[in-house]
Amino acid sequence: MMSSETKETDHSHVLAAKTRRLDIVIVGGSLGGLSTGIALRDLGHNVTILERNPTELLHNQGAGIVTGGDTLAFFKRYDRCGRQIAISSQRRQYLDKDGAMVHKEDMVQNMTSWDLVYYILRANFDGVRSEYCDVPAPKASHGKVKHLHGHRVTGLAERDDKVEVSFVTVEGKEGVISADFVVGADGPSSTVRSLFEPDVERTYAGYVALRGTVPEEDVSHQAREAFSERFTFFHAKGIQILAYLIPGQNGTMETGRRLINFVYYTNFPSKSLDEPSPDLAELMTDVDGQRHRITMPPGKTNPKAWEKQRQIAQEKLPPQFAEIVCATKKPFVQAITDVKSHRNEFLNGKVVLIGDALAGFRPHTVASTSQACFDAMILADMIGGKVSRKEWKRETMAYASVIQKRGVDMGRRSQFEDLPLSEHIQDRNLASRPREEEVWPEWALEDV
Repeated sequence: MMSSETKETDHSHVLAAKTRRLDIVIVGGSLGGLSTGIALRDLGHNVTILERNPTELLHNQGAGIVTGGDTLAFFKRYDRCGRQIAISSQRRQYLDKDGAMVHKEDMVQNMTSWDLVYYILRANFDGVRSEYCDVPAPKASHGKVKHLHGHRVTGLAERDDKVEVSFVTVEGKEGVISADFVVGADGPSSTVRSLFEPDVERTYAGYVALRGTVPEEDVSHQAREAFSERFTFFHAKGIQILAYLIPGQNGTMETGRRLINFVYYTNFPSKSLDEPSPDLAELMTDVDGQRHRITMPPGKTNPKAWEKQRQIAQEKLPPQFAEIVCATKKPFVQAITDVKSHRNEFLNGKVVLIGDALAGFRPHTVASTSQACFDAMILADMIGGKVSRKEWKRETMAYASVIQKRGVDMGRRSQFEDLPLSEHIQDRNLASRPREEEVWPEWALEDV
């Protein structure tokens, strides 16, 4: 490991960035990449996002997001669309198998939808127009931006004081972009990470999240009562499910047009994602006969496989939860995985990792979007000279290490142990603790 003095010297080109305009490439155009692009563009740097998806816009993931403090802080600092982004939940509550409330506590949390956040970020970054929000006027102080879809990164190489980013387009055309600085924001299966740490791979945790949404106007009064302005949970051995309200079509927050979003964890023991059990293989094989490794997109789930899950839900879940699982029309499936990089900077600090590319959190932590927003803000502060490189590395690496481990611990306990309700509540409250209240243990700083 290099000494701190050597590291500071090697990073001088980044630390001096506040005095010159950088050409920055961000690999990955989802929420983390867009957040980072906005933060760095606001410093006056030129930003090019390379997104491998072949379409100009990423498809709606149909997913809800718990909007933590760092997410709200990011939007307060950078969003210029000026619209409400989240619905507030006023209570956290737990149901028993019969649907009766067995525990409640007042707790304000904010919930939003993946698609609303995505379109607000696109409006801010490169002026994409949509029904979700108005597009803010550009500022003369902003750097130039490009969003290039259908560009799959294939290599990174240091050339003098630059990084050459090799890519291939969806049409098969090869190309190279020269950058002063590269950000890997390309998710848990990060190509950027794999180029430098090929031995770090995503591993299957032994269970999946079944996810979906239902319009609140389409459910019974009993279900609306359970989930409106409530963050509601049910736990049993090998099963946990939660639900809350999120914005509806085009981000509407009008009562009656919002969506009830659920996340339903259930065990599917398998050796690995490459050697799935017959039940997992069936669930991850879509209507066209194609088997998906990690995520089954909305609307592609085989009706026969989903009918099995509907029957299990009716047998094992409280009636309010069973109702929304059975009523969802476009369910999707997410295999729960673990991954964490040992480092977040490469090529003498010219390449960094942020968000899920650095550490993929299990959904129990409700922190993936907050991690992306925090990483974007503190990276901009480091490049802008507001925080030291040492502080940037300490905070991002410790956050990644602690929350990634917390998600593993929560998943192991909730899915494979028979815990009393009090321990589930304790785990959930720990996951909701603001980042600012965390005290990083020594083991979390070993990679710093």
